[in-house]
Amino acid sequence: MSLRTLPVPDGLDGMRLDAGLSRMLGLSRTVVAELAADGAVRVDGVAAGKSDRLVAGAWLEVELPEPAEAGGGGIITAEAVEGLVVLHEDDEIVVVDKPVGVAVHPSPGWAGPTVVAGLAALGIRIATSGAAERQGVVHRLDAGTTGVMVVAKSERAYSVLKAAFRERTVAKVYLAVVQGHPDPSEGTIDAPIDRHPKQDWKFAVVRDGRPSVTHYRTVEAFRAASLLEVELETGRTHQIRVHFSAVRHPCVGDLTYGADPVLARQLGLTRQWLHAHRLGFHHPADGRWVEYTSEPPADLATALENLRAAS
Repeated sequence: MSLRTLPVPDGLDGMRLDAGLSRMLGLSRTVVAELAADGAVRVDGVAAGKSDRLVAGAWLEVELPEPAEAGGGGIITAEAVEGLVVLHEDDEIVVVDKPVGVAVHPSPGWAGPTVVAGLAALGIRIATSGAAERQGVVHRLDAGTTGVMVVAKSERAYSVLKAAFRERTVAKVYLAVVQGHPDPSEGTIDAPIDRHPKQDWKFAVVRDGRPSVTHYRTVEAFRAASLLEVELETGRTHQIRVHFSAVRHPCVGDLTYGADPVLARQLGLTRQWLHAHRLGFHHPADGRWVEYTSEPPADLATALENLRAAS
């Protein structure tokens, strides 16, 4: 078991424990309810139930199970993943459209579905390079972020794609709806990112952090928010979410990074409005440039239409 200790952010004040903790840790509400029933969730040192209401500033302690170890030879256990769509597959790579609520690979504290387990369930063998729990994985998306991503099937593809991401020759384009209207409407955020100095369960812009560069362009402006096309020059954890929070335009629905919970409820959002829209790279087999796209899923599309209707 691993112990996570984290404060309740202001945006989750008054929310049910199972709903709030699922947002904070990326777990399903069912998993949170099971943890609470087992006495593995405490608020200010007192065991809490799934329907208890959270209080901003209170401290949560959660005992999380370690991820299941990979099977013999490092093979990931197969588990069907609802909504996981294969956009392209050949001998070298598999490109998928990842649904919300799915992590890319097992990790401490994550008991939900994963992309690697879903691919195994589809009979798709991936590269064995990399740590046992993340074999074939060359980049990641947050569990709460949907969209297109690539996984290596061959050892050659793993090596080539890892180098491409490291050398920044991959085009990573996202769609994001952020609160307010960034000024200028098109620009670059160049600010270093690392673990938050006081809340190690999230990230922040810090002086001695890792170099992080985000380019953006406003596609459509609404009364309360803006739809942006965002291109990552670097690929830090939570980079888009952290950068736009730092300039006071958090992704709509991203309560972890300061988004307005009222607006999120009005739009029917239970996660950040952020979607990996397009991924381009040189194919590891012959070097030709390939691009794959994914359109925003129903929850994000509905929120977008609600913004348009209110403007």
